[in-house]
Amino acid sequence: MGNQADVRGGGFVEREVLRAFKFALDPTPAQAAALARHAGAARWAFNYALAVKVSAHQRWRAEVDGLVAHGVEEAEARRRVKVPVPSKPQIQKRLNEVKGDSRVDGRLPEGVLGPERPCPWWHEVSTYAFQSAFADVDRAWKNWLDSLRGVRAGRKVGYPRFKKKGRAWNSFRLHHDVKKPSIRLTTYRRLRLPTIGEVRLHDSGKRLGRLVERGLAVVQSVTVSRAGHRWYASVLCKVTMTVPEQPSRRQRERGTISVDLGVKTLAALSQPLNPVDPGSVLIANPRHLARAEQRLAKAQRALSRTEKGSRRRDRARQKVARLHHEITVRREGVLHAVTKRLATAFAVVAVEDLHVAGMTASARGTLEAPGRRVRQKAGLNRAVLDAAPGEFRRQLTYKTSWYGSKLAVCDRWFPPPPQQDLLDLRTAKPTPHARRQDVPLP
Repeated sequence: MGNQADVRGGGFVEREVLRAFKFALDPTPAQAAALARHAGAARWAFNYALAVKVSAHQRWRAEVDGLVAHGVEEAEARRRVKVPVPSKPQIQKRLNEVKGDSRVDGRLPEGVLGPERPCPWWHEVSTYAFQSAFADVDRAWKNWLDSLRGVRAGRKVGYPRFKKKGRAWNSFRLHHDVKKPSIRLTTYRRLRLPTIGEVRLHDSGKRLGRLVERGLAVVQSVTVSRAGHRWYASVLCKVTMTVPEQPSRRQRERGTISVDLGVKTLAALSQPLNPVDPGSVLIANPRHLARAEQRLAKAQRALSRTEKGSRRRDRARQKVARLHHEITVRREGVLHAVTKRLATAFAVVAVEDLHVAGMTASARGTLEAPGRRVRQKAGLNRAVLDAAPGEFRRQLTYKTSWYGSKLAVCDRWFPPPPQQDLLDLRTAKPTPHARRQDVPLP
């Protein structure tokens, strides 16, 4: 979701939002190599821009330390020293001045060009792969500074780190001119990407294609990423959506439902999800990770017996990644089905504000105060993360805004008494030990 412009009338609201459409790609071997080349170029550009920023920061730190060594106060030294940290425009301009060109450099005598120039292969990939990586570095640097100053909400953001090949997420982002779109669906089964060409989709793009044809969607960018053995394209569009202003009659008749997430049972509901099935008050936990545990253990053992840097190790690593990816896809599918049924069937969905990071913290302790029952706690952490309560709430947040329902987030320290009517949850007054907040529609 992004910035929204509401046009009200007739019980519905027209919203202009940013919405992503994710497709699995079915590239040819040549196209898969091109996608990997773009991902590598984006990783290189990120590391290049981050190195420039880190170098400027280290110069600033060295000058400050020099003044402090001469008796200047730390605060005064920080105020005196001014070393600007280059941003995206300066970094991109500098790279354009020094980068080589393999199309020309390869035909010149050796030694003519002087010092070695970086990325002579830049013409093989789209320029947006570089530009988006530079923008990502600026955002990461700003997030770190804002977190350091205490002006950023959420958990503390650490110092930006370099991306290592084989460990970093393989992805890149491409933009285009919306007036002359180069990112578009040529058919319902083919997506055109700049420089790469038309890539076949594993599924259908009819839903996005029809919105574009009707003038209800404008493609802004595309993020291509690799997960397991598949490449995915997430097409970000500015979409005009029509959503209900209030719950439907069927939703109002079902009223409010509270959802208690857990491990033994994925979700315990205050009323049956299906009115004719009393057993649907409990939603079973599929335990995707536990079901694949034996296959994962076998694949991990095979991986541990391979030699680092060998082709056999690479194949074993890909097998482990594929298993983890299959687990992720199945988990997301179950959560999508459950959250959509909740958002479409009830007027208000109440969930608890769980602190997942605290729930899954390690119990190992320290050398001075070692933890107890560490292995048992590690198993519980895996089970909690496999249930994915954070993803459950994230999906509910945007789905309730699409289907006219509302999400109520109950404070984690406020367990409502059993006799309290859940229909009064929205108007319940907070007490010193019980408070509630509603998540507004995005």
